[in-house]
Amino acid sequence: MWLREELLKSIWHAFTALDVDQRGKVSKSQLKVLSHNLCTVMKIPHDPVALEEHFKDNDEGPLSNQGYMPYLNRFILDKVCGDFDIMEFNRMCWTLCYKKNIHTKHLLISDNDAFKVWCIFNFLSEERYPLVIVMEEIEYFLRKLTEAMGTVWSKESFAECKQRQNSKNFLTAWELIELVGMGYFSKGLNHQILSMGINEVFNELILDVLKEGYMMKKGHVRKNWTERWFVLRPTSLSYYVCEDLEEKKGDIILDQSCCVESLPDKEGKKCLFIIKCADKSFEISASDKKKKQEWIQAIQTCIQQLRLGLLSPHREARLRRWELRQRQQVEEDDLAERMRQLQAANESKQRELEAMRIKMEEAAAKAALEEQRRKQTQLDLQDRYRLDLEREKMVRQQMEEQVAQKSSELEQYLQRVRELEDMYHRLEEALEDERQAKHDEEAMRKLQASLLEEEAAKRAELERIQQQQQRALSQTEAEKQELMAEHLAKERDLKAAVQQLERLQRERQGAVKQYEEVTRKLERAANKTKTWKDKVAKHEGLVRLIQPGHKEPQRITNWGPASFTDTELDLKKKLWQERKNQGAQTQ
Repeated sequence: MWLREELLKSIWHAFTALDVDQRGKVSKSQLKVLSHNLCTVMKIPHDPVALEEHFKDNDEGPLSNQGYMPYLNRFILDKVCGDFDIMEFNRMCWTLCYKKNIHTKHLLISDNDAFKVWCIFNFLSEERYPLVIVMEEIEYFLRKLTEAMGTVWSKESFAECKQRQNSKNFLTAWELIELVGMGYFSKGLNHQILSMGINEVFNELILDVLKEGYMMKKGHVRKNWTERWFVLRPTSLSYYVCEDLEEKKGDIILDQSCCVESLPDKEGKKCLFIIKCADKSFEISASDKKKKQEWIQAIQTCIQQLRLGLLSPHREARLRRWELRQRQQVEEDDLAERMRQLQAANESKQRELEAMRIKMEEAAAKAALEEQRRKQTQLDLQDRYRLDLEREKMVRQQMEEQVAQKSSELEQYLQRVRELEDMYHRLEEALEDERQAKHDEEAMRKLQASLLEEEAAKRAELERIQQQQQRALSQTEAEKQELMAEHLAKERDLKAAVQQLERLQRERQGAVKQYEEVTRKLERAANKTKTWKDKVAKHEGLVRLIQPGHKEPQRITNWGPASFTDTELDLKKKLWQERKNQGAQTQ
């Protein structure tokens, strides 16, 4: 069943193409034709009277997208059963809109390739109208395209592409087709390679082709082996005569009850595995062990996705990318809010500093006036003291009677001088406070500068996290290659372990005469055997998974639970009995 949002995107393009005057409205006659075509393609019974009945109260003329949407949902989309050809549906919507928006003659791609790019745009575009695709999804698509063409991704070319958009962070469908069709990311390649790359990305994203390739399949009637071209999708494994997909021979429907198991080589066929379904089983032979493991892993992943009720891998990945962008947007909004709060706090502190500066200037003015008064008072006192001394010299004899009174006046005068000196010290302290306030103001400015530097560091950290996420995507493929190399190394270790076990058996047969030496050798052999058994058990646990459908009791061996099939266990028992008889005859 196709998602309604994906169908609405294609219908939106068709509706927009019918809006010739770009007023956002389309005439009823055109909507009747569009509705009839949609019903025909989607295999829905068309009711020509329903449109008139639905809009009988609206005779004002053309209808908008919002006015047409209730009719579209009720009489068309609600009746969709999912058994129609989605490519025919997209092709019909594409035919209505592409000639009015783009000319493919000056492009390096054909109309069919442009149609595939248009379908990819609908798949990756945001679920808001008018439809656009953001730069993150554009980069994801272009990376897929360059990988399919066998070229190296160029960050410089993509950066130039973003600069040409004049800081616009999105593209429309026609701008994306022009970007791909002008060959900005396929310079030096011919048109056929570009077309093959677009077709591969189209198959992977739109047709949900997870894996494809040639394998041998065993027939159910004649039991003969025939080479077929297999195509794996999330819910089925189809097989064709050849890779042109013209003649389909059958489908293997995958569901929650299916399982896939590895089989031993038989009937001259190697790299065998079996797909068990509810009604029948399918035996398949891959070209080599690597391809066999890749196919088993891919089919198991599809079955696990069905059991978990998840969408196809690419739709899940698109949903995760959208959620990541939403989280990043929320974080950016939170950061902007914190920046506004910091800016408001900074402005408040600036106002406080300005008020403090004004108070300090007023205090400095008062201190200067007070200092001037003190100096004037001191000069007046000096003049008066000098006059008093002269008068004292002249009238010393006359003032001997008033010595006591003058002494008290002198003490009062000294007290006044001390008060003036205290006032002087307080003024100096006020000046010191003023200098300290200026120092505090300078410290506050440095704090503001540090806050700005911290903001720049946080922005750089966010950019670094984004780069790490991009590197993590590129490392996933490398980790997959490392896992395959590790699998091959473990197979080599298993062969070496079997050879070492045979050598230990031969040593045991000749160890009767030298009991003490044999005992030490057996201990060393036991330690080495335990190490290899752990490695073999770990290897067998990775390759042979216990699959549903086998209801017999599990067998416990010294190689781990349920590590052998019945056939392998009987073969090992027979080999062990022969070696035991040979040892008895030798003794």
